[in-house]
Amino acid sequence: MSNQIKQNKNVGMLAAIVIPLALVLSIIIFKFVLGNGANFQGGDSANEPIKEGVGSYLGTIYKGGIIVPILLTMFLVVITFTLERFMTIAKSQGHGRVDAFVSKIRTLMSQGNVAGALAECDRQQGSIGNVVSAGIGMYKVMEADQNLDKERKILAIQKELEEATSLELPMLSKNLVIISTIASIATLMGLLGTVIGMIRAFKALAQAGAPDAVALSTGISEALINTALGILTSAIAIIMYNYFTNKIDSLTYAMDEAGYSVVQTFAAKNK
Repeated sequence: MSNQIKQNKNVGMLAAIVIPLALVLSIIIFKFVLGNGANFQGGDSANEPIKEGVGSYLGTIYKGGIIVPILLTMFLVVITFTLERFMTIAKSQGHGRVDAFVSKIRTLMSQGNVAGALAECDRQQGSIGNVVSAGIGMYKVMEADQNLDKERKILAIQKELEEATSLELPMLSKNLVIISTIASIATLMGLLGTVIGMIRAFKALAQAGAPDAVALSTGISEALINTALGILTSAIAIIMYNYFTNKIDSLTYAMDEAGYSVVQTFAAKNK
């Protein structure tokens, strides 16, 4: 259990480190990569982007304005925590297929092979293995106990399984709230950039005489770039959040199913 708590603390520290680093990196990218003079006509970022090459796209994104670094920060945070969740959930699944492990535990427990089921949990080395191992440990304790009645013994095993599951689930769902929050606000930040860009565009149109074509195009570019970045970031965050939520639900169901086998075996053997 101490290892699980330590893992949860490490994941929390990661969140506190990643977001500021992503912001700093985004500002650096905005100023020195997107805002590089080579991406603009005359070598000046105040001018229009060059017409051809990768630099034309980089310069165009730079023209998105001050909201771009914020959207880049959100994008980097989503990518970082997506990779982190992939690794964490893959590790939590342990070795081999989860459904095969559950099936094997069910078979071993139905045969009364408690030692074999415990050994299988040790080989699995995942969250579900930890939960079942905790349940089997209590199973053995309750079998040796001569004081409690059957119902209390079953309740003790169920409680142990629930506690073990409650220790595993926070590690699986950690940082998903960050991804879900970005999924909600990335589009709004893009919309804010769109509004700022359109204000500049209409300001250029409102000038006396001929409209300022450069300011007009810059305002429209800013509006569209921020919209695109916001939608892209939000879409990735929503897809990843739903994917990880589905994975966690599957693991939780497998934990419940394997734990149920432990409880049922105890109930059948102690009539």
